[in-house]
Amino acid sequence: MRALGIDVGDKTIGVAVSDPLGVIPVGVTTIERVGIRKDAGKVIDYIKEYDCDTLVIGYPVNLDGSHSIQTEKVLEFKTMIENKMRSSAMKVNVVLEDERFTTKLAAAPMMNEGIKKTDQKKVVDKQAAMIILQSYMDKLKK
Repeated sequence: MRALGIDVGDKTIGVAVSDPLGVIPVGVTTIERVGIRKDAGKVIDYIKEYDCDTLVIGYPVNLDGSHSIQTEKVLEFKTMIENKMRSSAMKVNVVLEDERFTTKLAAAPMMNEGIKKTDQKKVVDKQAAMIILQSYMDKLKK
């Protein structure tokens, strides 16, 4: 089965999916945020489209492991998705994956290539979702 990885931000949600063998993450899209209910519904649509059994959500904690305002927003989003899936009897494992530095890792190659920040914003969240998903898949291999 496949896993869907997401990077939840205030303005966008980056989406990536694993290949069927769970080895390679592939960027899918960047969802423009409109509201927590609709955004959760869009993520669930991708889970269904790609027949995923796992949802990996980037977990934004501070360097010392403490929670931030963004951590609380992601936990609220996680709860919303879990409630929506429960009400539709979906059986999907939801996992939080440490996402410290993923956006910087995703943007670094683009900065090195001289890509403008405005153009980077179009793909950086999708790239961050791929890094989050790859981190999760690497842990499964161990």
